[in-house]
Amino acid sequence: MDSRIQELIEITKEKFGLGNYYLKRHGLSRKVNFFNDTSYTLWMEWFPNHEMEQEDDDSNPEGTASIEINVNTRKFESAIFVLGKTYAKDGITFANLDTKKIIEWVEQETGLLYGKQFQIQKEDEGELQFIECFEGVALSPAGSIEVKFDSEGKLTSFSAYGQFPSKELIREENYSLSLEKIELIAREQLKLIHCPSYEQERLIPIYAVEEIFVENDGESTIPFEIMADVNSYLKINKTIHWDEPLDRPFDRKEIKWIEEVSADEAFSLEPSPETFPITKVEQEKCINEVTNFLRQEYPNDTGKWVLKTLHREKGYIHASLRANKKSQHVFQRKLMVIIDTNNLRAVNYMDNKLMLDMFKQFQTPDPIMISREVAYEKLKDQVELKPYYVYDFGRKQYVLCGKLDCQFGVNASSGEVIALDDL
Repeated sequence: MDSRIQELIEITKEKFGLGNYYLKRHGLSRKVNFFNDTSYTLWMEWFPNHEMEQEDDDSNPEGTASIEINVNTRKFESAIFVLGKTYAKDGITFANLDTKKIIEWVEQETGLLYGKQFQIQKEDEGELQFIECFEGVALSPAGSIEVKFDSEGKLTSFSAYGQFPSKELIREENYSLSLEKIELIAREQLKLIHCPSYEQERLIPIYAVEEIFVENDGESTIPFEIMADVNSYLKINKTIHWDEPLDRPFDRKEIKWIEEVSADEAFSLEPSPETFPITKVEQEKCINEVTNFLRQEYPNDTGKWVLKTLHREKGYIHASLRANKKSQHVFQRKLMVIIDTNNLRAVNYMDNKLMLDMFKQFQTPDPIMISREVAYEKLKDQVELKPYYVYDFGRKQYVLCGKLDCQFGVNASSGEVIALDDL
């Protein structure tokens, strides 16, 4: 075993009091954040000494400690004891279950300051959840920290994920937005969608606010999306057309989802291939390959698909497509074509058609009886605008915004105001 990995294993064993455990398996992994920086993690699975054999291939025994440590910073990213049971001897314990002491421990463990870089989001019995912030203002994308402990105060779970940016990346401003100032945008964000009710097996027409970030100037907007990896997404936005189908069977190959990472790569902080930009030549070949794939598998769909983005992931290039015609259904038709980076050939794909097909059995929506203007007046007092620092990939900076959202919607047939969580 590499001596550097052995050292991290010993640090882990001592820190978490794993004298009653043995190391069952371990390995290295890497990931790329949205600043395009590569980080490496040593993951470990420690079995209790009395559990010599794994019960099956899919689950670890009760009390197993699954722990991840950043190879370069030596900060622990997670430590989870299976089923909340720990056999740790002289491990981490929070005396008197004191919230203040737990927060101090999190500060020491992460190097972050409470109230400045993270704050409490939820507090339950045996659990504290924190969310990333800057000077008390929430961030997007949002990092999170979670701490769980048993009735004796013994740590049973810890995780810390997020960017937690330095002050230099924040464009500080005084928040000046109000709902009155951006009412026109709020009205435009009220959309009619068809939400599936699994209990009633029907589609319900709902007016709901589509989340969006409005910049502090009250005019510019940033779309709300899951932005964990979109820095490396190359935008294409090209509708795919062809004249003739391709009469050739598509050879679907098994995807290798786990990368092999060496100790030398990890300890030298070698940039992941995912950080490399997709070249113009690769882009053109991928567009051509996606076109040929569609000609094979979707021969009658010329002009019906838009290639939205290309991005690298785990040794492949993922081509993300959306149906050209947007429906009012809350779930839109999506397709992902997976391309081998070695030969730029499509090797597999994922289509959400099967999921969407099950909604065809649902009862169709009732007629629309309420206008969007009337619906907005019903929701007006429920619309929320909360300050957020949002990372803008073009400016490479966090900018102050208001997050426009609403937890309620209006049934477009009956006019009833309903909680979206109840759907």
